Amino acid sequence: MRRLGDGLPAIAMFVGVVVAWQLAVSVLGIREYLLPPPARVVDAMFASDIPWGRHIWVTAVEIVGAFLLATAAGIVLGTAIAWSRTVGRALMPFLVFVNTLPKVAVAPLFLIWLGYGIVPNMLMGALIGFFPVVINTAIGLTQIEDDLIDLGRVFNAPKWKVFAKIRIPNAYPYILGALKVTATAAVVGAIVGEFVASQRGLGYVIITTQSSMDTPSAFAALVWISILGLALYGAVAGLSRLLAPWAEGTDQ
Repeated sequence: MRRLGDGLPAIAMFVGVVVAWQLAVSVLGIREYLLPPPARVVDAMFASDIPWGRHIWVTAVEIVGAFLLATAAGIVLGTAIAWSRTVGRALMPFLVFVNTLPKVAVAPLFLIWLGYGIVPNMLMGALIGFFPVVINTAIGLTQIEDDLIDLGRVFNAPKWKVFAKIRIPNAYPYILGALKVTATAAVVGAIVGEFVASQRGLGYVIITTQSSMDTPSAFAALVWISILGLALYGAVAGLSRLLAPWAEGTDQ
């Protein structure tokens, strides 16, 4: 009941947006090709003329793949930075350089190198989402109370054991907070990849329906994308409550 109560403001927010949307369309007489009413969007979400199941599956695989790649790369790189100052000084400028690259400009290069398919879109999502994981992992592994490090030294614990027993548990809230950001970034990256070069997926649906002025179907694709993003975010939030219950509700 407490969790249901915590979710009521979010539910009320969604309901309020939908009601305001419907009122704007009805009162202002906005045409459907500009802003379709919510009921038409819901109808379009289940319309049989678009193979929604196939497109949703492709985009979901891309998003999850991008998220896992970004998570793995971010944790490995962040651990390397925290393990060695020399490695950190060598890696950080390069990682900042990569993160500042305009991702929309990089996407066509992935098309040239890898061709059409799911993998380039996964890589695009990972490229957008990995940097917060790197930074938060490095911070979580290094921002330790001095007393805990001194305790490890008193017992002559090797460096790897201090990492395993002290640094890594301390980094859980930081990493899990970054993964919430990465969950949404992976969605953006996958859709950007589909915009540039794809023949399947929800991004492809948006591009094709816009060209035919089928705005309800474009909105329907956006809703499905949001549902996938919310599902991934919810999974990460659940993992956070499982692995770091003491830091529940705290995003570093």
